[in-house]
This record gives sequence, C-alpha cells and structure tokens, in this order.
Amino acid sequence: MAPASETVDRALLASMPLPQPGSSKNDRGDVLVVGGARKTPGAAALAGHGALRVGAGRLTIAVAESVAPALAVAFPEAGVVGLPETPGGSVAGTAADALKGETEAGVVVVGPGLDDPDEAATLLEHLVPMLDAETPVLLDAYALGCLATHDELRSAVRGPLILTPNETEAGFLLGRDVDDLAADVAEIARRFDAVVTCRDYVADGSGRLLTAPVGGPGLGTSGSGDVLSGAVAGLVARGASPLEASVWGTYLHGAAGNRLAARIGPLGYLARELADELTPTLASLA
Repeated sequence: MAPASETVDRALLASMPLPQPGSSKNDRGDVLVVGGARKTPGAAALAGHGALRVGAGRLTIAVAESVAPALAVAFPEAGVVGLPETPGGSVAGTAADALKGETEAGVVVVGPGLDDPDEAATLLEHLVPMLDAETPVLLDAYALGCLATHDELRSAVRGPLILTPNETEAGFLLGRDVDDLAADVAEIARRFDAVVTCRDYVADGSGRLLTAPVGGPGLGTSGSGDVLSGAVAGLVARGASPLEASVWGTYLHGAAGNRLAARIGPLGYLARELADELTPTLASLA
C-alpha cells in the first residue's frame, strides 16, 4: 500500500525554494554525464542539455570515443571526453580510467545512452570508488538496472543516490511487474535508500511520496527521460537536495510538456524541444 501522497503545486514548490543562481557558473556547479554508446550519443547529449537548461554551471559529457569528436562540435557548451568502446560500439566497462580528473563534479549521471548491461555494471564497479563520499549519483537506463543484479553496487555508492526509472525499469528493480505505481515507487525508494522519480511520482527512502499532476502523453517520446535525468542533475549541481531537485525536475518536465502540447500539439514534440522549454517554464515559476 502506498503512503499518503503530497500533491506538487506552486505552494509546495515555494516551500522548496531553489538555491540562488549566484554570479558565475562556478556558483551553479558541475555535472558529469557518462553514457552515449556509438549508436546513442544523443541520449547523453539530451541529459546534458537538460542540465544546462535548468541552470547548471558547467557540463562534461563522456561518450564512446568514436562519436566524441562529432558531439564536441555539435555541443560546444560541453566538455566532451572520449571513452574506450567495445567492437560493437558500447562504452567499455574499463572506461572509468579515462574519467580520472573528471570525477570531482558536483553530481554524476550514469546511464543515458549506455546499451550493454554487462559493460555498464563493470563501468559502475570501477567508477563509483573514484567518486568523493558525498558526490550525488544519478542512475538511469542500463546503469540503473545494474542495481537489481549487482547488490554490491548500492553499498558502494557512498553519496546520495537518485534513480529515474521508467515503468519497465521500475519493474526490473522490483523483480516483478509494476501493479500500483505509487506504492511501487515508494518501495523502490525504501529498498535502495534512494530518491526515485518515475512518471508522476517522487519518493525518498524515508517514506515521503509526492505526486506531480502535470504532463501528458507527449512526454512518452524518445529522449524524454534523458532530459528529465539531466534536469534533476542540473538542479542538484545548483545546490538543491536530491529530493528537492527530483520534485522540481519532475514538475518542470511535466509542465514543459504541457506548454509544448498547448503550442505544438499533444503528441509529436521532440525531447530537444522539451529541454529548451525547461528554461521558460522554470522562469514562470520563479
């Protein structure tokens, strides 16, 4: 049974004010996004786009080395690191060594665009010990799924943990089909002692559950979840707590979808447009 849910609205957001932006990019923190196989560098780029659009100060994206130069040209706002890859183009599990010197970011996102679960698990096993004890870690996609099959990974993450599963991934974390999303999101948060955002719901390990009644079917588009992960990470980089960032990020993601649905149509807007819409949506709530 799900705990009582709090509705996320303007009043609740006002009770969770975001940190002041400061006067320079150094005041708004660093985000490191690790993902982007040869076939899917766009997922990592969309996450980075989301992070910058909510005000993160600096961004580094680490992707498969074969696509890193093209991404660096296409995304001049980001520092880009090329990672060793398998013959099939997946980011290699041994790629963590290439990230030495990049792991002092304020928040580390792992998962967008990773396409091999075994390589993702090995990557996490090597990367997590390189992070400071207080570094928040956000896991998405295949990196998130590793928690269900590698118990040692959860205990290895010493800093705050944020999970952004879709419903299929939520079921994988639970080891069963999702049948009551609110209760199941709360269970995942307790089981992994994490802040979890999935569709409309945000939960933390203490049993707090919140519902953001915004968004619509248009959010179900390729890359949408990557934008959400980036937005949450960007707000953490700015100094919001994992719960505050997840509540704000989830609400902004849905509200940006509403704005696009009204302007473009309920279906067919793109994830890149969703990322762009985060900035005016956030400004309208400030």
